[in-house]
Amino acid sequence: MQAQPKFDYGQRVRATMDLVNDGSFPDAPEDALLVAAGAEGEIIKIGQHVELNALVYLVEFGERVIGCFEAEIAAA
Repeated sequence: MQAQPKFDYGQRVRATMDLVNDGSFPDAPEDALLVAAGAEGEIIKIGQHVELNALVYLVEFGERVIGCFEAEIAAA
């Protein structure tokens, strides 16, 4: 069963914690800070992580688009 999204497309959100590279950003070293806690961004897409059965929000933080779980973002 798919969960209902807590956030909507186009919604402004902020990072609730430092977001670091988990290896999915080849242009940055692994474990490098991508976005600092408190940074604001905008949700541009909502998807599903099939293995974890969790929603993933693609959030545009300035020049970077980062996949975030609900626990990593809050309404701005």
